[in-house]
Amino acid sequence: MSSVSRLACVDRLKNQVALVTGASSGIGRGIALALADEGAQIVVNYIGDRQAAEEVAREIQSKGTDALVLEADVSREDHVESMFARTVREFGTVDILINNAGVQRDAAVHEMTLQEWQQVIDVNLTGAFLCSREAVREFRRRGLVPERSIAVGKIIFISSVHQVIPWSGHCNYAASKGGLMQLMKSLAQEVARDRIRVNAIAPGAVRTDINRESWEDPAALEALLKLIPSNRIGEPRDIGSAAVWLASDESDYVHGATIFVDGGMTLYPGFASGG
Repeated sequence: MSSVSRLACVDRLKNQVALVTGASSGIGRGIALALADEGAQIVVNYIGDRQAAEEVAREIQSKGTDALVLEADVSREDHVESMFARTVREFGTVDILINNAGVQRDAAVHEMTLQEWQQVIDVNLTGAFLCSREAVREFRRRGLVPERSIAVGKIIFISSVHQVIPWSGHCNYAASKGGLMQLMKSLAQEVARDRIRVNAIAPGAVRTDINRESWEDPAALEALLKLIPSNRIGEPRDIGSAAVWLASDESDYVHGATIFVDGGMTLYPGFASGG
């Protein structure tokens, strides 16, 4: 984005509070920083690595907005309830929820343990349900604040291209993302009349630590790029830009939609030469 166009849309989220789960690294970090660029106050949720979360918070504060670092396991109901309660005490409310926290525990299905299956479902799907439930409760409690947004609240699910593309060796992950798609759509249908907007972003291959082996090794990167018509791997800022737009009033008529930010991966590039 040029400096001119960038300045034209500064502070689209001014004075709004955004809770970003899994915000200490990767896509979550990219989204948190992008929202902060637009004036949002950010709750940096994390689990485990407090130093990384505090580094994100310092970067957010350097942009002139506030940050609150909160550790919580989104798969645990008591953790989620406490996280939202603390956010409301500190910031007064929540305007935007980014359901980003996620894990992978890869294995062939005949070797996958119940624990590996359950952990992925618990974090990726149940965690998004628990956070969305608390967000909807807070949105309804607070009601519309038109000077901040023409929506009562915004929920954005960070899904994956694998909500539609099967992924051998990753059945738990693909199932969690397919479930997330239907959770998003069903919730969007349920809360539309409350002026709560619900959407999703489905990233493709993005340069994060979770898939480092796919882009650090030249041979692995070459193989990966064959799946991406745009011929580049995505960056966290690509997802952050989409999240800013979905959280802003510019997208007010977008509801129950998934935006694929994948360089064309869902175009099934193997068919480009005819199939």
